[in-house]
Formats: sequence, C-alpha cells, structure tokens
Amino acid sequence: MAAAAAPALRCSLLQRRPLRCGPGARAVPGAGAALRPCSTRVALEGINKPVIDRIIRVDHAGEYGANRIYAGQMAVLGRSSVGPVIQQMWNQEKDHLKKFNELMVAYRVRPTVLLPFWNVAGFVLDFIVFMCLVPIPGAGSALLGKKGAMACTVAVEESISEHYNNQIRTLIEEDPEKYKELLQVIKQFRDEEQEHHDIGLEHDAEATPAYSVLKTAIQLGCKAAIFLSERI
Repeated sequence: MAAAAAPALRCSLLQRRPLRCGPGARAVPGAGAALRPCSTRVALEGINKPVIDRIIRVDHAGEYGANRIYAGQMAVLGRSSVGPVIQQMWNQEKDHLKKFNELMVAYRVRPTVLLPFWNVAGFVLDFIVFMCLVPIPGAGSALLGKKGAMACTVAVEESISEHYNNQIRTLIEEDPEKYKELLQVIKQFRDEEQEHHDIGLEHDAEATPAYSVLKTAIQLGCKAAIFLSERI
C-alpha cells in the first residue's frame, strides 16, 4: 500500500466483504490465511491509540480462544444431539475472529504474544486439568457431557459480555462519534455472546454437577486471560 494512501484508510467495520489485495500485507496469528490491508480504511490520527490497541488486542485474543474452546467441544460432542447447537455458536465465533483479524490490520495492532498459549489452552490443556478435577474451558468441559459444555459456554460468554460492556463504556467516555463504527462491532458481538449465554442456560447448564464451582473456576481463568492479553 502506498505510504501516501495509508492515513486515509476507511471501511465499514460491520460489512464482512472480501479484503482487497495490496502491497504491505502482513499475517495476523490466528487467521486462516495472510490478511491484507482492508479496502476500507480507518483514520488513525486523533484516536487514543493505546486504548484502541488494548481493546482490539484483547478482543482478538478472546475470539481466538473462543474458537479453540468450541473446536474442543465439537471434537468431543460434535456427533451428539447438541453438536449442531455448538456448531452454530462456533460459526458466529468464526465471524467474530475474522472481523478482529481485519481490525488488527486496519488499526495496526500487534497480537498478544500469548496467542500460542491460548491456542493450546483453549483446546488441549483442559484435558490435563480435567484429570486433576479442575476443569477449564474447551474439550475438558465437554468430557462432562452436554451439560458441562453448556456450563462452560455460560461462564465464558457471561465473562465476555461483561468485558464487552466495559469496553463500550470506555469508548463512549472517550468519544462515541469518533469510535462509532468500532462501537457498533463490539455491541453486535456483545449481543451475540449474550445469545450464546442464554442458549447454554436453555440446555441445562445449571444442572451440571458442581455448577457454581465450575463456573467460578472458568470465569477466574477468563479474567486472568483478559488481564494478561490486554498488557502483553
């Protein structure tokens, strides 16, 4: 992308249209393929770059981790009666990750250095922790069956919805007009995460053995992941 054109990049953040090719493409960890600069650009001048960097970095990490969690659950429960429900929620999480991949490029935000760890933690590490009777999100919770997977969904999505609400308040305090498009994205994703939370409750999440303990453990893990991913 020509240097003279870079400051003028603008795009409708809610439109999930294909990215145009252009020089200067760079890959973002967690993406299925190398991403190229968005055909819609964002004006980087005048924004609170540290705040926007922190928001996009942690949200990208969160959606990446959510994808690994649902991948883990599908590996165990994909052929069960609840498989289609998990797949539907996973498809939305894939869209969320795709959008944050685009935003990482458009706003020139580096990913968290912990991304490889979240890749492993979201899918594999919970198998080990499950054996120690301290479940964390993903395939380990799915070993508890449908109810365990849904309890995991409720705990994670409740944490994410709360986190998105905090970001919405931050952006409104900064300048709701300046960050209008980013606010629209976060509000939409917040609403979809809340839908996942409600689906989990509808599928007997609260009937999981030791539900309160499981939920608390997962949400403590979510808070730690958010704290670290915002800063590292």
